[in-house]
Amino acid sequence: MRIAVAGSSGLIGTALVRSLLTDGHEVVRIIRREPRTKDEVRWDPRRQFIQTDGLVGCDAVVNLAGAGVGDRRWTEQYKREIRDSRVLGTATLAEAVAALDIPPRVFVNGSAIGYYGDTGSRAVDEDAPPGDGFLARVCVDWEEAAAPAEEAGVRTVYARTGLVVASGGGAWGKLFPLFKAGLGGRLGSGRQYWSPISLHDQVAALRHLVDSERLSGPVNLTSPHPVTNREVTAAMGRVLHRPAFFAVPEPVLRAALGDFADDVLGSHRVLPRRLLESGFSFAFPTVEDAIRAALR
Repeated sequence: MRIAVAGSSGLIGTALVRSLLTDGHEVVRIIRREPRTKDEVRWDPRRQFIQTDGLVGCDAVVNLAGAGVGDRRWTEQYKREIRDSRVLGTATLAEAVAALDIPPRVFVNGSAIGYYGDTGSRAVDEDAPPGDGFLARVCVDWEEAAAPAEEAGVRTVYARTGLVVASGGGAWGKLFPLFKAGLGGRLGSGRQYWSPISLHDQVAALRHLVDSERLSGPVNLTSPHPVTNREVTAAMGRVLHRPAFFAVPEPVLRAALGDFADDVLGSHRVLPRRLLESGFSFAFPTVEDAIRAALR
């Protein structure tokens, strides 16, 4: 297939492109700089501009673009960047897809389990309504921005991703050096639920969304076994053979992370019901499996 990928230089995008190319697919990278090769297409999400001729003939468009949620302290300015990078980028791609004479068969648009807000100890799946808070509002706007593609009859899927377990980047990538140094520990009370997914399963799930013609709308990309932060801490200690006795108090997290601390301390117990019902099989279903896979 010919597949266009926005956000191809990020953690997930890099792994997805590598997987697609390995299997012989043609990948079009949607980039912000001037194209250097024929497989690159320039766009400027802030100006809502894209070279649409590069999308002609694509079977699928996958949008993973967006400023890193955990990359910086959440100031009001950075919160605007988080939102705009997702909403404007999605709107640009969705409108471009809808305008093509022969649109792609599927538009897979990134989203996040932040859609559900703080779920406490309650497990939720794709039928749950949006929650409260900044990330929940961003996710609602993010998904709504894909409406032009859906209205044009393109199968549109919202990949609501959990915490991707990888050593080379993302939020989890920041945990590995701390735990390897023996400085790891729980965050806040440690009772909050996390919904992780291995990078391998994340890429496999995205490809499953592209291939599964019956899937549309929201699909949770999380492992089937959410765990508490205390359980994550224990698993990291076991796998890395390091003590994990430290704890970061809530006030310290809030001072370091700003409003992002609400998300770190919040509970997200999310289940991948639709992914499992569609026949997807996880290679690394538990958090310990995912941690070991990341180290390999």
